[in-house]
Amino acid sequence: MTSRHVDMTRRAHLLLLGGAALAALGRPALAQTATIRQGYQTNIWGMPTYYLLQSGALQKQGIKFEEFAVPSGNLTMQQMVARQVDLGTYAGQSFILGADRGDLVGIAQIEEVGRTVRVMARKDLNITKVEELRGKKIANQTGSSIATVFVDKIAPGAGLKKGDFQEIRMNVNDMVAALAAKTVDAMVNVEPYNSIAEADGIATTIMDYWDVDRMPVLMAATPDFIDKNPEVVVAYLKAWLDVGREFKDNPDKVAEVIYGFYTGKGYSMSKDAFRQALAKVTVNPGFPSDLKSYLQSEADGLIEAKRIKSAPDWSKALRPEFLEKARGKVG
Repeated sequence: MTSRHVDMTRRAHLLLLGGAALAALGRPALAQTATIRQGYQTNIWGMPTYYLLQSGALQKQGIKFEEFAVPSGNLTMQQMVARQVDLGTYAGQSFILGADRGDLVGIAQIEEVGRTVRVMARKDLNITKVEELRGKKIANQTGSSIATVFVDKIAPGAGLKKGDFQEIRMNVNDMVAALAAKTVDAMVNVEPYNSIAEADGIATTIMDYWDVDRMPVLMAATPDFIDKNPEVVVAYLKAWLDVGREFKDNPDKVAEVIYGFYTGKGYSMSKDAFRQALAKVTVNPGFPSDLKSYLQSEADGLIEAKRIKSAPDWSKALRPEFLEKARGKVG
């Protein structure tokens, strides 16, 4: 080679290295090794996850995904136990059942939704107390966390035992129509369906869940996915931290995206009413210090009801280290 040719080769090599470095700055460090199968429910509990998928936060982290939407979180839990879905959100009761049946792992508490859950009765019945539901037909998504809380806590607290009311098994998205048709007398439901029933003059509120159960919602993962993709889990939670900030700092933008989800499915609701419903969801990805004690209390109730034999091993069922890495607190 001539000296000039050698010099040009060296410069070309340096330019390639420099270009690669610049390109690395412009893309996520994560080498995507898997496509996330993300489950979420189509009631308002699942809308933070829906927004995550729509926001671009996952793409920013170099994560690809497939979405699996179902009416309620207990169905997502069942999909995960069957290993059809990798990640999904649901409340504590469903999480405990999932951990018991399929070794599911909590990687963060995403939200608290106790204010979004209401016991409502048909407006024409003028019912104002839970005890007045004696002998009534109550629409309830049997097997869901909200159904469990109603049957195990709220009804007994009002003096209603099994058999004092007729529980009608029904998906939450079908309940308002059932109330309007007068095939049921009351419902245990979540937003935005509660606000729709109220705005249309179909039902009135008896109570919400906040003072009984704040209903923390966990993001759970299958142990298989965690073991194979620990770096993806950390990057995924970084995306959640970004989304959590958007819920706090830009609620109107978030509400607009989620409002479009429901109007696109034919639901009629004013934007102001929807914003009020969404504001009842407290989104703050984290691992609160009282989460384990709350879950243990719920597990004790499930043991007493003979739905599980023992509480999960929390050292395996709760894995805060991934979120700590996402926050940059550990190496």
